[in-house]
Amino acid sequence: HVQLVESGGGSAQAGGSLRPSCAASGYTYSNYCMAWFRQAPGKEREGVASIGRNGITDYAGSVKGRFTISKDNANNTLYLQMNNLKPEDSAIYYCAADARYWCLWATSTYTYWGQGTQVTVS
Repeated sequence: HVQLVESGGGSAQAGGSLRPSCAASGYTYSNYCMAWFRQAPGKEREGVASIGRNGITDYAGSVKGRFTISKDNANNTLYLQMNNLKPEDSAIYYCAADARYWCLWATSTYTYWGQGTQVTVS
């Protein structure tokens, strides 16, 4: 049974930092594409960052240079280091996983989702 559990969201001031994490269980973590998505009120869920099975990362243009995705295969944990936060980064952040080799941005390509963690920037 695959489970993804996010934590580490919260509140920050503009220019500050947060580092949500996603604990994964129930599958071979290193063999999955992992990604972070976010959804603000009234908006569609959008991809933020991804890391493939080969370790290659990709970022949405709006967060490139500010956010860093990483994973700890030994502890089955995914991280999103968010620096220089802006009010427009406020959203519920979700981690997602899929067994494909290359990560894609479409939400429909991810099989497993966490419950989300709230990030609020003021």
